[in-house]
Amino acid sequence: MGSCFPKQIERRKAISTERKTMRDLHQSCGEDFPACALRPTDRKNWMAGLNPEKIHIHKILWPGTHDSATNKIGFPCITRPFAQCQTLSIYQQLVIGTRVLDIRVQKDRRVCHGILVTYSIDVVIRDIKKFLSETKSEIILLEIRTEYGHDDPPDFEQYLVHQFGEVLIHQDDNVFNKTIAELFPKRIICVWKPRNSPPPKAGGVLWSSGHLKDDWINTDLPSTKFESNLKCLSEQPPISTRTFFYRVENTVTPQPDYPIVCVKSVTGRIHEYARLFITQCFSRGIENRLQIFSTDFIDEDFVDACVAVTYSRIERKA
Repeated sequence: MGSCFPKQIERRKAISTERKTMRDLHQSCGEDFPACALRPTDRKNWMAGLNPEKIHIHKILWPGTHDSATNKIGFPCITRPFAQCQTLSIYQQLVIGTRVLDIRVQKDRRVCHGILVTYSIDVVIRDIKKFLSETKSEIILLEIRTEYGHDDPPDFEQYLVHQFGEVLIHQDDNVFNKTIAELFPKRIICVWKPRNSPPPKAGGVLWSSGHLKDDWINTDLPSTKFESNLKCLSEQPPISTRTFFYRVENTVTPQPDYPIVCVKSVTGRIHEYARLFITQCFSRGIENRLQIFSTDFIDEDFVDACVAVTYSRIERKA
């Protein structure tokens, strides 16, 4: 047991050093990128506010949430702090501007995060439908996957098609070069990632896992994650040539070898540096690769930063 203490001390030093590295980078580089001062007057309809006839799908910097449906996961104050990545409901996230949702399910169609469970997928679908009924020009990228270690819900692909029907945007590589207006009245790009069931077919109603990629870096060290995100992003082709979505997650993950395992405390080490990340993308010449930017505990400022980049792209300021 005594051997654990030196390791804990080293881990604590590493975290402290990396937090200082992030503070120093922030102080020296700031948060300056094209249109960074933009604040949409109506986040619920921010795509409409930028003009759907001008917004091509590949030019959007999509604000997303990580483990989107965990606002009520587990038991409050007991297990919830270890798995909760969002405090807002799906509807509330969409209202403040979130446009990419990350939903994990288990065999009984309940949303889960690891071994902890929450409400049924029906709650998520109800919130999405409510939002769509209240807006006219907003597009949602909905990713639903079977959580690691769980079995696929039976007949789930058919269930999703039945629930969303005519608003689903069929898989088509040409979608990336279309404007939002050209996709209407369809409103949802739905990516279904089963573990054992057959994946959605090319050209079908749903999109397969190959159309939404990321590089998950399992660390609780903020500078390590920040720089790894930049490196992985730099290795991607430009958004103008891609026929898949690529996601960067501005998050860090609790580790079992360190006593602080509450999500909010850990991810807070990097949460405030979203605008710094965008600034670094511009500084390093890789802003044309940034496409989906996701976070834990999303807020209005995160959304505003993504909207600003989208605006700068369609107005050719970036």
